[in-house]
Amino acid sequence: MTAATQDLAPTRRRRRTASVLGAAGAALAVWLVADPLLGQDLRITEGDGSSRQTLEIGLLPVAMVSLSIGAAGWAVLAVLERFTRRSRQVWVAAALLVLAVSFLPLTGAGMSGGTRTALALMHLAVPAVLVPGLLGRRTPARRTRTLPLRPSTPLPKDQDSRSARCPGPHTVWGTGRTTQPRRDPCAAGPGDASASAVRTITRTARSQGETTRMAKRTDTQSPATHAADRHDLIRVHGARENNLKDVSIELPKRRLTVFTGVSGSGKSSLVFDTVAAESQRLINETYSSFVQGFMPNVGRPEVDVLDGLTTAIVVDQQPMGADPRSTVGTATDTNAMLRVLYSRLGKPHIGGPAAFAFNVPSVKAAGAITVEKGNKKAVKATFSRTGGMCPRCEGRGSVSDIDLSQLYDDSKSLSEGAFTIPGWKSDSFWTVRVYAESGFVDPDKPIRKYTKQEMQDFLYHEAVKVKVDGVNLTYEGLIPKVQKSFFSKDRDALQPHIRAFVDRAATFTDCPECEGTRLAEGARSSKIKRKSIADLCRMEIRDLAEWVRGLDEPSVAPLLTALRHSLDSFVEIGLGYLSLDRPTGTLSGGEAQRVKLIQHLGSSLTDVTYVFDEPTIGLHPHDIQRMNSLLLRLRDKGNTVLVVEHKPETIAIADHVVDLGPGAGTAGGTVCYEGTLEGMRKADTVTGRHLDDRATLKDTVRKAEGKLPIRGAKTHNLRNVNVDIPLGVLCVVTGVAGSGKSSLVHGSLVNDPAAAEAGVVSIDQSTIRGSRRSNPATYTGLLEPIRKAFAKVNGVKPALFSANSEGACPNCNGAGVTFTDLGFMQSVSSPCEECEGKRFQASVLEYHLGGRDISEVLTMSVDEAEEFFATGEARIPAAHRILQRLSDVGLGYLTLGQPLTTLSGGERQRLKLATHMGEKGGVYILDEPTTGLHLADVEQLLGLLDRLVDSGKSVIVVEHHQAVMAHADWIIDLGPGAGHDGGKIVFEGTPAELVEAGSTLTGEHLAEYVKG
Repeated sequence: MTAATQDLAPTRRRRRTASVLGAAGAALAVWLVADPLLGQDLRITEGDGSSRQTLEIGLLPVAMVSLSIGAAGWAVLAVLERFTRRSRQVWVAAALLVLAVSFLPLTGAGMSGGTRTALALMHLAVPAVLVPGLLGRRTPARRTRTLPLRPSTPLPKDQDSRSARCPGPHTVWGTGRTTQPRRDPCAAGPGDASASAVRTITRTARSQGETTRMAKRTDTQSPATHAADRHDLIRVHGARENNLKDVSIELPKRRLTVFTGVSGSGKSSLVFDTVAAESQRLINETYSSFVQGFMPNVGRPEVDVLDGLTTAIVVDQQPMGADPRSTVGTATDTNAMLRVLYSRLGKPHIGGPAAFAFNVPSVKAAGAITVEKGNKKAVKATFSRTGGMCPRCEGRGSVSDIDLSQLYDDSKSLSEGAFTIPGWKSDSFWTVRVYAESGFVDPDKPIRKYTKQEMQDFLYHEAVKVKVDGVNLTYEGLIPKVQKSFFSKDRDALQPHIRAFVDRAATFTDCPECEGTRLAEGARSSKIKRKSIADLCRMEIRDLAEWVRGLDEPSVAPLLTALRHSLDSFVEIGLGYLSLDRPTGTLSGGEAQRVKLIQHLGSSLTDVTYVFDEPTIGLHPHDIQRMNSLLLRLRDKGNTVLVVEHKPETIAIADHVVDLGPGAGTAGGTVCYEGTLEGMRKADTVTGRHLDDRATLKDTVRKAEGKLPIRGAKTHNLRNVNVDIPLGVLCVVTGVAGSGKSSLVHGSLVNDPAAAEAGVVSIDQSTIRGSRRSNPATYTGLLEPIRKAFAKVNGVKPALFSANSEGACPNCNGAGVTFTDLGFMQSVSSPCEECEGKRFQASVLEYHLGGRDISEVLTMSVDEAEEFFATGEARIPAAHRILQRLSDVGLGYLTLGQPLTTLSGGERQRLKLATHMGEKGGVYILDEPTTGLHLADVEQLLGLLDRLVDSGKSVIVVEHHQAVMAHADWIIDLGPGAGHDGGKIVFEGTPAELVEAGSTLTGEHLAEYVKG
């Protein structure tokens, strides 16, 4: 017996003695009151006549004697029970014997007074023997086990504590047999130390009619926490990824932890680049070397200790894919279930699931094959596969007509630079020189003078191999090459200047053959309840969910159950207004993130780590509460939820808050506070000070100086909308997600001829794509005037001052680091030994401007560089203007040469805003500029918007943030709902009028916000 068991044994003995004595006393009291022989037992008469005597005995002596007899009998019978192993039978038999003998006083025949008194007391002792025996003893007639309880851990209020402590069948020790206990073995509370400390297993067996005690085993464990349950924290020590400064922190598991702080303070570096990255790297290492060769190599983050990690599921804002054939249905596998459904129930039957897939073309083949089995012989064979792809548009749903005048100037020859395609320069080895040296056309002849054959070869020739400077390259006609390079890609994912070229050169219209459904005629002819699969994909998902609920087909019941769950998840997460044929490239960042979340709703996985990157992006305040409930559901299932977030509504539901800062970039990277929300309100941090900030309504608003009229807007769900957009003011377009805001602004206003005349500059939510070689200096065009200034002062070529051109270090090719490939393991990167990470040749660093070389300039912060290029020898007005815009948007802490891959989402958004601010235009359209911004950064953004308006610009903002709404001069609210429930103008006016009216969801939430 262990020490723990010895400590608990006296407690068990005391409890047992108390229960036995209590039962005996209670039984005796009842017996004394109700016994019909009471009078005869307590009054015993002897003799007759004058010698007659009556013996009376008091109740207290009777009770004491009776208990004494009962206790003595109990002890004797306990000894007998150890030898007979028939406890209940012994107790019952003894009690009946005592009871029978005790009735002898009734006869009174031939008995002395003392004998009758003894028998009366024995009669009273019956309950003292019988009741404790039956209550205090147990017969081990069958194998039993008292299971251990898990240590006490707090559970959600709505979770069944019994199922949490004892979830399922148990294996009986020593037998290999699994049993489901009839009674709850975990009935004791989680805090009962005695119940969780001792596990008793009693095994008995009967052989050949004899009862044999096989074994009795007592397994014990300390009342302290079990070793397996001590891993309740994720421990991070010495994290140095990006700008983190040796961060050490402990995060509670199975809780909702929110990370906040100013943009660029290190939130994503800690959560995504450290915790989530290491978890995924460790998971990848469990795969075979062969499989790891096809997976991306993820290096170990810069951290000393990472302990307590669980499997991480990252739900970020990265685009879901810009392939034109990628839709909401294909991205969530909902389309796959519909294809199986139609292959089983569709009438007429046209084939398997592939016959309804617009990504699968129909194939037919015939010929002879040789079967190498025994005697070789040729066998005629045919092969066919029915696919659902429309042959005209190849599953894209749209076709384009190309304007050749936008591709080339036919009055020039190829050698004179006839091509007007972006990026196609005269010396381009992969494009122009292929055509000039192909031999199919004369490079010195103007294109308009080509013969019919030359024009055919120039525009439509099939792909062939040609040699250019001894290198084998592929030559094909200009039309198919341009289609593959530009028009086959999703327009919304193209870079702005490429998108502008595509818009000029091509006109996209719905495919006339498939009517934009992407499907072949056969797939559209097969129907269920008069609906084709194309009809279902065009329906709003909430309507489709109702249609599927009306199907009752037992043959596909499991499929219908899964399909209903998937569609209901869309509705539950607030995306019921989408349709399955919606291209994924058109989804906003918030919509894409919620679509990724769908597959995790209802998942049976527990004890995993979900990592979210601002899940409330793009959500109206009305929708944020729904997202919060989903986060809490994931937590309550026993998962660890880590959320990077700025919205106070989401911070308010956190179990644990981590605030990073105090500043951004090099001024951040430390943990300023961790603990509860109430503690952070009292903490002197940037977030704590701004958590309860509320923007106030303006006393006076600006007056419009003109208007941009929109008439009869019908893009997507808009219902013939007529509205005037005021100019010269800050105008906010708002409404619930899916109400038609983007359709009105980007679909109708931007494409309107009147907008082109007003000089509209549109800044949407498309992400900045950049490699390690891209940085703020290259993205904003800042490096171009700097290189020219260096070249002019030193009398050399500007190309020397580019790490991507002639000035690059030959050892690392201008990357600043060298990579060592370790095969199937992750590559190891280290600073270049030759340039020491400066990226340039040593000879280039000998040239200076204002006493600094080019590498020193790229290590400057924006604020430093703004001062450096303002005066003196280094004065560069063009560079200074760009730096001012970067500072205006709050990016003064960024270094000029910092790789874009290390920037946070909010930093990239503001970098893009600063770049577009340099464009000449009178109207700026901003799509959710508060994305990724801290509460303190929003104030700076509002100041920037005011400066733009005060400088004579018109600013139109598509936004949900209440602070921006309250600061507006004019609000246009769309709704009242999403999808077909939206598409209407429900309010136009000032913020004060919207709050006073309170007639829309936006008005209700804005009123609640300004009132605090």
